[in-house]
Amino acid sequence: MAAQFPVFDLGRFEKADAEERQRFGAEVDAICRSTGFLAIANHGVPQQVIDAVWGKAHDFFDLSQDEKQKARACYKGYPYGYLGPELEALAKSRDVDSPPDLKESFNGGPLSVPAGMTDEQALAFCYAPTIWPDTPDGFVPAWKAYYAALEDLAARIMRLFAVSLKLPEDYFDAFIDAPISALRALNYPEQTVPPKPGQLRAGAHTDYGSLTILLPQAGSRGLELITPDGNWTPVPPVPGAFVINIGDLMALWTNDRWVSTMHRVVNPSPEDGGMARRQSLAFFHQPNWDAEIICLEQCLAPGEAPKYAPVRSGPYLMSKFQATTK
Repeated sequence: MAAQFPVFDLGRFEKADAEERQRFGAEVDAICRSTGFLAIANHGVPQQVIDAVWGKAHDFFDLSQDEKQKARACYKGYPYGYLGPELEALAKSRDVDSPPDLKESFNGGPLSVPAGMTDEQALAFCYAPTIWPDTPDGFVPAWKAYYAALEDLAARIMRLFAVSLKLPEDYFDAFIDAPISALRALNYPEQTVPPKPGQLRAGAHTDYGSLTILLPQAGSRGLELITPDGNWTPVPPVPGAFVINIGDLMALWTNDRWVSTMHRVVNPSPEDGGMARRQSLAFFHQPNWDAEIICLEQCLAPGEAPKYAPVRSGPYLMSKFQATTK
C-alpha cells in the first residue's frame, strides 16, 4: 500500500501556472473520488513548529492521570481539554454500539471568537474556552503556533479542492473565513491487557467536516481505510507529509462524488508493535458555524437531485460530537 498511496506536492501546485493547476486539480479529483485519502508533501509548515507541539503533547501524555485530569473537559459533551482513556466511542457517530476506544486526547478549539458572534450554541460549544494544562512549560504557545499553521494549510488545501472541482480558486474562502476547526492530540497508551471484544484504538467512523489533516507517528501501524473494493487497507505514515482525508461536509458539497471514507485505528499484532504506545495529531477543519453546506451544481448530472438536505456546519458538528462521548 505504501507504494500506491498517493502523495501530492502542494508547493508545486501553488507555483504552477493556470493550465498546470487544472492538471493537478484533476489528479486530486480522481483521488477524492476513489478513497478520499492522500498525503500532502511540500506543505510549508515549518518543521520546528511540528516538532515543538509533538514534543509538548508527548510530555503532557507522560504526566500522571491526576495531573492530566486538572485539564479535563468539565462536563460530558464539553469539546475541549483533556479526555481520558475509554471516554469516547467514535463508532457511535454512525449509530454503531461499540466498546469505548483505547485512547486519550487533548482537544483545543479556535484561537479567537469572531467579532459580533452572538449565537449562544456556538459560544457554548465551538467557541467554548480550551481548558489548558499548567504543564509542561511551553505547551500553550507550541499548540497555538501549530493550530495557526494548520488553519492556514487547510485554507490552501481548500483552494486546491476548488480547482479540483472546477470552481473559482477562492470559492470556499467565504465559507471558511471563521472556521470552527479543532485540533486533537491523540495518545494510544501502551496496552498491557488484551482489548475487549470489538474494542479498537479508534472505532470505524467518518470525519465530520471539510477535511482532516493528520500527523501520525513515524513508522506506526494501525490506521486503516475502506477501499472501493470493500477491504480494510493500511494507511502508511509518509515521511515529511501530512495524511489528508475528506470529511462528511465535502461529500455533501459534492453529492458523494468525493468520498468521506470510513477509517479506524486497529490494534496491530504484538509483533507489529500493537501493544506499544502511539501518538498522532489530527486537525479537523470545519467551515464557519453558520456556513450552509448545499450540494454544488457542478456535482449534479442534468436532472439529478441532491442526495442530502442542506446542513449548517456548526449544528451538524455538534450533533455528531455529542453522540460519541461516553
